[in-house]
Amino acid sequence: MSDPVSPEPIQFVGAGPGDPDLLTVGALRALQDAEVILHDRLIPAAILELAGVQAQLIDVGKAGFGPATPQERINDLILHHAIQGARVVRLKAGDTTLFARLDEELATCDAAGIPWRILPGITSAAASAAALGQSQTSRGRNSSVRYLTGHDMKGFADHDWAALARPGSVAAIYMGKAAARFVQGRLLMHGADPATPVSVVENASRPDQRVLAVTLATLPAILAAADLDGPALIWLGLPPRAAALPQTRKEFA
Repeated sequence: MSDPVSPEPIQFVGAGPGDPDLLTVGALRALQDAEVILHDRLIPAAILELAGVQAQLIDVGKAGFGPATPQERINDLILHHAIQGARVVRLKAGDTTLFARLDEELATCDAAGIPWRILPGITSAAASAAALGQSQTSRGRNSSVRYLTGHDMKGFADHDWAALARPGSVAAIYMGKAAARFVQGRLLMHGADPATPVSVVENASRPDQRVLAVTLATLPAILAAADLDGPALIWLGLPPRAAALPQTRKEFA
């Protein structure tokens, strides 16, 4: 009797913010070599089209506060295809290690004895800061930056809002559209200046990228009026620079 075939390592690949030019070389190789790609809803067609012709594409997307593929189902699919001996890529938007539920999927692989590899990607905070023409940190302004997610409202309420409200603080809020009014209220409650600059970057790095330059005082109202339907990141404390890329669509309020 022949020995069972050892499963190929699962590759957890960061697809970056959406522009195919921002894929790493490793990510591109993984896509071209994969036989099964389990991908997020936010992965654009231009990146999926880079997959090899042999690849089976499986959408396991989740919409914020909307329809979602259960995490247990994603875990089961990873195991099923790996056990069959397929070269599996779990393709995540942005970076694999940031707000991507990576730990749960790695634990599933570990429990089944399946090897894995992580290929990080450019996160949307980096892409949206570039769209603003801003550095995430700057000497004399801020030596640290916080990444928050507005999706987990229970955990969101526990942040150090007093620190975030201080002049010069900079923070990136992922999936924060629905939490904008909560953010505004918490920051104002802790003494933040209503005139604090805030930028909202929708579809960072993509052809339909859009930037809203607002203030803390106007953030919820402007977001509601803008009716954003793409992924958006909110930057607290970072206004867009006047010399930002000319193709970036900017709106000021």
